[in-house]
Amino acid sequence: MTSTAHRMLVRTWAAIVLAVAGLIGFSTVPAHAADEIASYVVNGSVAPDGVLSVEATITPDGASELRQRFATALESGRDRRYEFEITDVAATVGGTAVTPNVSTDGDYELVTVPLSGNQPVRLSYKVKGAALDNGDGTTTVSWRLLQGLNLPVRSFDATIAVPGPFTMIDCRAGSPAAPAVCANFTGGTHDQSEPAFHDGPRGAGEVVQVVIRFPNSVVKPNQDLERRWTLDHAFSVSPLPLGAAVGTGLLGALFFWLMHRRFGRDDGPQADPIMVGGFRPVGDGQSAFRMDEDVRPGQVGTLVDERVDPVDITATMLDLAVHGHLLITEMPRDPGFKPTEWLLTRRTGVDALRPYERTLLDALAPEGEAQPLHDAIGRVREASHQVQDELYAEVVHQGWFAVRPDSTRTTWARAGWIALVLTLIGGALLIAFTEFGLLALVLVALALGLMFVAQAMPARTAKGAGVLQGLGILRGQLLTQPIEEMQGGRAYAELSRVLPYAVVLGGTQRWIDGLVAADDDEAEDSEDLDWYHGPAGWHLRDLPGSLSNFVRTIQGELFTR
Repeated sequence: MTSTAHRMLVRTWAAIVLAVAGLIGFSTVPAHAADEIASYVVNGSVAPDGVLSVEATITPDGASELRQRFATALESGRDRRYEFEITDVAATVGGTAVTPNVSTDGDYELVTVPLSGNQPVRLSYKVKGAALDNGDGTTTVSWRLLQGLNLPVRSFDATIAVPGPFTMIDCRAGSPAAPAVCANFTGGTHDQSEPAFHDGPRGAGEVVQVVIRFPNSVVKPNQDLERRWTLDHAFSVSPLPLGAAVGTGLLGALFFWLMHRRFGRDDGPQADPIMVGGFRPVGDGQSAFRMDEDVRPGQVGTLVDERVDPVDITATMLDLAVHGHLLITEMPRDPGFKPTEWLLTRRTGVDALRPYERTLLDALAPEGEAQPLHDAIGRVREASHQVQDELYAEVVHQGWFAVRPDSTRTTWARAGWIALVLTLIGGALLIAFTEFGLLALVLVALALGLMFVAQAMPARTAKGAGVLQGLGILRGQLLTQPIEEMQGGRAYAELSRVLPYAVVLGGTQRWIDGLVAADDDEAEDSEDLDWYHGPAGWHLRDLPGSLSNFVRTIQGELFTR
């Protein structure tokens, strides 16, 4: 035999020996464990009170430890959270009772049972909270019988004993995030009266969720529902909250209308006009202005807008001057940019003063020497509240209001503030704990509306309403009366008498222009008016600027600080 043939024979024999040895060695390697659950069989029952009892028989295949993680909470949408209570956890391994290790991990309860070979495990527990109220007279018992298991399952079966007839069953299995329909489930038939479910295989951590619906008369709901605050929940537009908000808004609007009709509307709003003054002819093409001696400009302004405001006090100052109780003297302007100054000199007029006029006059020009307007401003500011009080009392004395307008406004405004505070507190509670947030907004809006309506609540008496109608006619005359009809021998006095009433009713500028037009010479007019004197070289054509400056100074100094 050649050497080459010998080498080939040796190699072939060696290969045969290695192959046989390999086959022998392979046949002697022990089989590897499967590490899974061969079957997971549940026998459960639903009690009439909704408690679910579960007994699971779990047959392992090669695993050394069983861990099952049960969810104790379920988020539903953004505003609902269902909580479950798992109790009476017990286990046996191969028929021998063992103590399972039960621990809590956030919203999960972890049950751990040590295994002993492939001996079956019986795991039992009870669930409270899985019977959910559908709100339509039915209860849905929903629970994941298979969940959070650390091992895959080849086969799953469950049978649930029920206390009475059910209306629907369902079964979902697969990924916890999106389970699909189970392989098979049935119940309520002649062959299978109780709900039965089958599925598998399932991977570790996958779920099998069973659903059974009952009438409330068969199974009572026992859900533990926690509602969380969200804007969607607090401001729900479902029929009940939306209807409550709309209905409350309509009732509130009706309430305001009735209250204003009862307390804020003038008595006899269509009363015949009561003329308290106007223009009367005194000759061919000549007219004179006459007012009831008890009706003063400040009272007129208060009757018209139901409040004492700066224009009423300004008109009263001018009226005091026109009727000879006060002389306003414009001082020569100092060099530079110093503001204009006026001297106020007290006089003795012929007509009686009302209390508010006397208080104002005492503040403007006390008895004695002439007072600079700058010095009088502080005294007038201090006396302004008393002037307002006396002027409000005056319009009540006249019979134009039954109650002081400021008192009426204060009463209703106080009610509005109280209502606002209460609705803010109540509204905050409604928004925080209920779905009636829209109702809370409506209640707050109504409280604000009450504060707004309070400003319109002062009501005039029938006499006050009649005088108001007459003043409306007088205002029309002030805006249209031919001024040239009053430019007779007493034109300055007649036109001056109109001016304070025009300040509160309208047409001021045209009557000032009438005074300017009454000047028919080029001589200086510093003392032509007996109530307003100007510096040397002053003319009536300077009156519009002088009066505007005077009024602006008074109101700027007196009412903006």
